[in-house]
Amino acid sequence: VQLQASGGGSVQAGNSLRLSCADSRRTFSNNAVAWFRQAPGKEREFVARISWRGTNTYYVDSVKGRFTISRDSAKNTVYLQMNSLKPEDTAVYYCAAALGPYGSSSVRDYRYWGQGTQVTVSS
Repeated sequence: VQLQASGGGSVQAGNSLRLSCADSRRTFSNNAVAWFRQAPGKEREFVARISWRGTNTYYVDSVKGRFTISRDSAKNTVYLQMNSLKPEDTAVYYCAAALGPYGSSSVRDYRYWGQGTQVTVSS
């Protein structure tokens, strides 16, 4: 598994971004995939995850109703659609693939990590 995250940028509050996480080796079809984020001076925190078939999704409370995680198996890509962005969403966003099909909200359960993409939301 080799992950490549993209789609970050600088936007004003209320706008949207879509992050992509592609597996260049096309091998994470059996793995849960998650997005984490890390703001300056803070620990990396769980944002959302999706099971290997895409049938189960989970979100941190602060993004529920605003963010949507999805996966396209044909393109071997997982997306994070982020709407109604807030300044507190500003962070480096990382995608990660778990060893198993369902994952968790803990960074310790994720073995493969992308390089991170910066999201900056201004008020």
